[in-house]
Amino acid sequence: MNETATDTAPFFERLTAMDATFLELEDEHASMHVGAVVLFDVGPLATPEGGVDIARLREYIEAVITKVPRYRQRLHITPVVKHPVWVDDHHFNIQYHVRHTALPKPGTDRQLKRLAGRIFSQRLDRSRPLWEFWVVEGVDEGRFALIAKAHHCMVDGMSGVALMAALLRMNASQKMPQSKPWSPRPLPGKADLLRAEVKHRVGGPVKLWQKLVGESEEAAAKVWDEAGKGFDGLMQTLSVGLKGTTRTSLSTTLLDPFRRFDVLDLDLAGIKTVKNAFGGKVNDVVLALVHGALRRFLSRRGIDLSGVQDFKVLVPVSTRAMGKANKDIGNSVALMLVKLPMAESDTATAYRAIVAETQALKSDGGMVAGSDLFERLGDYAGGNLVASGASLAMKFRPFNLVVTNVPGPPMPLYLLGAKVSAIHPMVPLLGHTTLGIALFSYCGRLQFGFTGDWAATDDLHLLVEDMQAAFKELLALAAEVHEAKAATA
Repeated sequence: MNETATDTAPFFERLTAMDATFLELEDEHASMHVGAVVLFDVGPLATPEGGVDIARLREYIEAVITKVPRYRQRLHITPVVKHPVWVDDHHFNIQYHVRHTALPKPGTDRQLKRLAGRIFSQRLDRSRPLWEFWVVEGVDEGRFALIAKAHHCMVDGMSGVALMAALLRMNASQKMPQSKPWSPRPLPGKADLLRAEVKHRVGGPVKLWQKLVGESEEAAAKVWDEAGKGFDGLMQTLSVGLKGTTRTSLSTTLLDPFRRFDVLDLDLAGIKTVKNAFGGKVNDVVLALVHGALRRFLSRRGIDLSGVQDFKVLVPVSTRAMGKANKDIGNSVALMLVKLPMAESDTATAYRAIVAETQALKSDGGMVAGSDLFERLGDYAGGNLVASGASLAMKFRPFNLVVTNVPGPPMPLYLLGAKVSAIHPMVPLLGHTTLGIALFSYCGRLQFGFTGDWAATDDLHLLVEDMQAAFKELLALAAEVHEAKAATA
């Protein structure tokens, strides 16, 4: 994509069906942006007055986003078929997108979390590029925060990491990059947009058929085999999702438009200690932590856990090829529904059940292939197919909450010399779900962000404490396992 001032041809880029679906699913109760609260030691960005050098930050961010052109683009709608495309924003203003505010003294973590919840509650303006950075000074202990949010139609977790990689450095000695001249390209005409959309919907299936006919018998058979697996997986996903879930006090018929936000920081080495003792992956430990925390949390609310037989977690799985995050900024995810054994009170038994469930889903690959096939089919039929399917599925309450894990770097990162001390991600709420959990691994820590419906989770801070208690329990059980192995060695 050429971003220089010499571009004179009209520019537009079509949203995929998955990206467009995140637009369709947004309403006044569900804002479909992802985000994060990033904490920094102010360091060289401190001003003589004790604030943050916002002018330098804006200059730097504006220079860096040249590498991520989507951040200078806004939505435009194709006539008749109403499919969205990206076009250059002719009124781009960095000051609108990089905002500056401060906490009142004493600038506590509680005040910061309350501010983050307020910012995450606000929908992004669709007439502008769909992102905002809030630079928050006045955080105690000589820190400042960056509250970032971007619409889910333009980023998933991994492509969000790509932007962070463009902004942050492993070296504290960071120079201001040279800003390149940028000029928006002309907007496309209505006829051009409609013609391109019709060509995409008609030409895509034709090209696929021509490829199959032109391939060797062996290659064509492989394609059909993959398509068959995808169809079987789609039926599997639908059958699991349409069964619905057991309703709990975390279920609602209508989301509150306002959000709460809380955080937790756990030792990644401890997580791996549990994994090494009981088997599985880091994600299995995370799901076991969620299981243990929710058992405590729901029990406190008076829920009879023996009656919670179908409690499902939606787990996004990245389908992005390695090394593609910087190039493909949209969504490349498939979805898995993982059943948590909420009625099981024995922690070790529950852990083994979770590992068996996730291993079966991964080895089968059906749900991932099925959701990927559904998106590909929808891409030729238009985003409305996927959005309509997602909206219909939500009526059956196919999952109880979302848990998403994005891997991050093991070394410290810096923004113009200011060291990153924490990165707590945010996942949006959708449909009937009043709780979402996102986590990010950074510098030997596993850093959680909890998003809660304002009305339904006034006790969200207690869930954070329950997660800490579940972690301590798993560590104690892991220590027993290691002692038993040492005694028999």
